Amino acid sequence: MRILIAEDDPVTARILEQLSRTWGYETIMVKDGPSSLDALQASDGPQLALLDWMMPGLDGPEVCRRVRDAGGVNYLILITAKDNRSDIVAGLDAGADDYLVKPFDPAELRARIKAGVRILDLQAKLAAHVAELQEALGNVRRLSGLLPICSYCKAIRDDSDYWHRVEEYMSEHSEVKFSHGICPKCLDTAYKEWGLEKPGVSSAE
Repeated sequence: MRILIAEDDPVTARILEQLSRTWGYETIMVKDGPSSLDALQASDGPQLALLDWMMPGLDGPEVCRRVRDAGGVNYLILITAKDNRSDIVAGLDAGADDYLVKPFDPAELRARIKAGVRILDLQAKLAAHVAELQEALGNVRRLSGLLPICSYCKAIRDDSDYWHRVEEYMSEHSEVKFSHGICPKCLDTAYKEWGLEKPGVSSAE
């Protein structure tokens, strides 16, 4: 998992980088809002970000807002010294997923990152399941509505006013495959029409 660390204070940035790497994450470092936005909106950009609230160019909440407006599904954690309830609400309303107050505890930071990774994994699995379902639905072919059929020969008329045998039409418009046989009633009729005796039945009977 790659983590974007957007922090203009070099000491805090260094601490976040060292902790993240210690926990096994790859880090991308930026120092201002526009750079963090570019990184998050890149096609191969990091999925999780630690964003300082106060940054040159764009602040953390504005970065969150623009990422959400663009449809980004990144997990965004704001890190700031602001701890008023109104500030927390403002950050979350801007699109942040979580909030961490400076000075932060490393154990708490790690727990919040792990929570973000779990959510991203769940989102990825859900997206994969949705894609599989859409593919499956795309392969399902279902007949519906009024189907014109001949009362005598049982041929079916298509939308172009052409008539088809039942099995031909059904094979083209569904996943049904046909195997042919003769039912007992039709078999009796066929033997009578052909002047044949059914097997196991003698003429004396």
